[in-house]
This record gives sequence, C-alpha cells and structure tokens, in this order.
Amino acid sequence: MAKSSADDAELRRACEAAIEDPRQKIVLSLRVAKSHGILGKTSKLGRQMAKPRVLALSTQSKGQRTTAFLRVLKYSTGGVLEPAKLYKLKHLSKVEVIANDPSGCTFTLGFDNLRSQSVAPPQWTMRNIDDRNRFLLCILTICKDVLGRLPKVVGIDVVEMALWAKENTPPVATQRNVQDGGPVASAVTQTELKVNVEKELVSQAEEEDMEALLGTYVMGIGEAEEFSERLKRELQALEAANVHAILESEPLINEVLQGLEAATNCVEDMDEWLGIFNVKLRHMREDIASIETRNNSLEMQSVNNKSLIEELDKLLERLRVPSEYAACLTGGSFDEARMLQNVEACEWLTSALRGLEVPNLDPSYANMRAVKEKRAELEKLKSTFVRRASEFLRNYFASLVDFMISDKSYFSQRGQLKRPDHADLRYKCRTYARLLQHLKNLDKNCLGPLRKAYCSSLNLLLRRE
Repeated sequence: MAKSSADDAELRRACEAAIEDPRQKIVLSLRVAKSHGILGKTSKLGRQMAKPRVLALSTQSKGQRTTAFLRVLKYSTGGVLEPAKLYKLKHLSKVEVIANDPSGCTFTLGFDNLRSQSVAPPQWTMRNIDDRNRFLLCILTICKDVLGRLPKVVGIDVVEMALWAKENTPPVATQRNVQDGGPVASAVTQTELKVNVEKELVSQAEEEDMEALLGTYVMGIGEAEEFSERLKRELQALEAANVHAILESEPLINEVLQGLEAATNCVEDMDEWLGIFNVKLRHMREDIASIETRNNSLEMQSVNNKSLIEELDKLLERLRVPSEYAACLTGGSFDEARMLQNVEACEWLTSALRGLEVPNLDPSYANMRAVKEKRAELEKLKSTFVRRASEFLRNYFASLVDFMISDKSYFSQRGQLKRPDHADLRYKCRTYARLLQHLKNLDKNCLGPLRKAYCSSLNLLLRRE
C-alpha cells in the first residue's frame, strides 16, 4: 500500500501546533482538496477551483464525556497550517460519495446545524481510495464509540468497505474510557476494526435477508453451475424490470427536466437583472460620491465665507469713522465748553491712525484698497483738524494779548506801581494744554508756527508792561 498522509507524523505535529489546545488529541490527519459543487450540476467546475486543505479528526475528554471534532486547516502565505473551520461530529448527519467522480475519492459531509442548507456543502477529494476509506472508517468508528450512533451513508459499497478493512489494518487512534473513568488514547487493532466495520456497515436485517436468499437454494457442490445460471437469469429479469420502471417514469423525468430548465432560465434572467442593477448602483454610487464631494466643497466654502465676513466686519468696524468725531474734527468749535469733545476726537483720531499701521494691522490688510482709502481719509481729517486748531490758537494768542494790553488794570498807573501779573494768561492758556499735546502727537511740524505766534504775542505784552 502506498505511503499515506495519515502516516505523516510531521503533518500530525503541525496540526497539533495549529490547534494550540493540549487537551485535544489528533486521531487522524489527511491532506485533501476542497472544492464547491453546484446543485444539480456535475462537480467538474468545482474541481477546477480546488484548494489544498488538511482534515483532522480530534477528540477532547472532559470527565466522563468525550467530544469529537472535525477540523479544517488551511495553509497560510508562509506555508504554515492555521485553523479554518470547526465542526462537531455530533451534528454529522450524512456521508455521501459523489457519483459523478469516476475515481470515487470525492465525498461530502452533511451537518444538520449549518445555517444555510440551500448552499451545496464543500466537496473533499482524497488522493486515493485508501485515504478515503481510512478517513470514512475512522469517522464511523468515532461516531459509534463516542456518540453511539452512525450517520446516513450514501454511495458507498458496504461490502467493498468491509473487504478493504480486512486487507488494510493501519492503527487508528481513538478515545476509550477505562474502568476508573479516565479517558486514555488507544489503537484499534486489526480484529476490532474488522468486527466494528462488519457490524456497523452490515446491519442485522441485511444479514438475515442475505441468509434467507441463500437458504432458497440447494448449495451442493455439483449444483454450482445451475446456481450460477439461475442467478444470471434473475439478474437479467431484475435489469429488465429496472429498465421498464425507468421507461414508465420517463414522463416524470421529463417534467422534472422541464422544471429544471425553467428554473435555469429564471436564474439566468435573475443574473441578468442583477447585472443591470449592479451597473445602476455603481452609477448611483459614483453620483453620490460626486455630490458628497461638491457638498463638502460647498460646506468648506460656506465656512470660509463666514469667517471672511466676520473678519471683514471687524475690519470695517475699525475703519468706520463716527459721525460725531468727524463733525468735531472738520467743523467743530474750539470754545472752552467744547474742548472735551475736541480732545476725545483727537484721541480717537490718534488711535485710529496707529491701528492702521502695519505693526498693529495684519500685513495682508495693509495693501487693501479700502484700508488705503480709509488711511487717506484719516490723514485728510488730521491735516484739516491740525490746520483749524493751529489757526485758532494763533488767533487766540493774539486776541488774548490784545485784550490784556487794552485793559489798563493789568498795568501800572501814574503814581501807582503795579507788579505784572500773568496768572490769568497762564490760566486761560492751560485750557488748551491738552489740545496742544494732541497736536504734537498728530503733527510735530505744527508746533513751530505756534511757538512763533505765542512768542510774538507775549513779546508785545512784555514791551507794554
């Protein structure tokens, strides 16, 4: 018998390393090919998509109870085994050998706890018949010993399996309970395997039917040829009856074929509709993505516009000239009662001019047309106010000195000497001290003519005194 992967100790060790559970014992491990068949079609299409897998039967004992598992392991990118599927053998309900496979090495395992029973189960293809028989016998033995029942077996010749079990006697690891209650691993000997296979694959009723059939014949040594001829005639009669039954069931077969053809047409139509819907959905996804992109752009633009409007509002607030200050700077009176308003207007004008300078203003705003125009407007207000204030102060100094010169009470009279008193002059000039300070901040060049006018007026007063 050829070397089987069931005898590969390295494969078993790799399976144990992939499971990573020391409580589970590997009973049997075999390399297989996994494919998916199509319901109602041959498995040739599935065979073209076969994938290498490893099937491992394992058991785990917990107290008096033993659980059996079927593990499916696949190869990772580095060629290392890793777990892919896990089935419990207590849910195994059917073992079926695929009739469309001429080699007889392909079979399926049906489990009653799968979510979708409408999907065809995976097909497992062994390397040879020996591996298939060894694997199926191991499953049946574990189901009998551990679960106490056998799954439904379809497409397997029980007599062929029994003969194979007699000719091949590899030890199969299984779990048996000793009298003290502890589970231990043991090997099924050749005699035990034969007895189990014969008892499990051939039931008591089948054995009685075979004995009754053989009992109808006289099994003498000289009647062997007659017995053979009789069996041939009965076989021919059975084959004729089978052909007749097939011919009688032809209308049913045609009806089933018509139904399958109609179902195939419906599936093809549905596939075409699904393709159309897929194209439409793809276009809709593209449209939705485009709309989302534009929406994101609009949202970003809206946020940017809002921030820009806020910044422009702040800038406009800084550029706005209050009407009361503008009126005071361009045409207001310089009387003592209005001097407080003039000082406040000067203070605002000074701060506004400083606020439009680069250190106090964002450089990106400095070259804006609105900022330049507003700076020019403020400069015009400044020059207008400085000119008006300077002219007023020059006239004020001259008029004040003229008033003091014309008033004889400020000077000595004949026979009565009087010390010159400038307290009134200083008091009246102190009223415009803050105005002079702001004029200095606004335009230093205006102080020269004011000093000259003040000194000229004061000299006239001093000469008169």
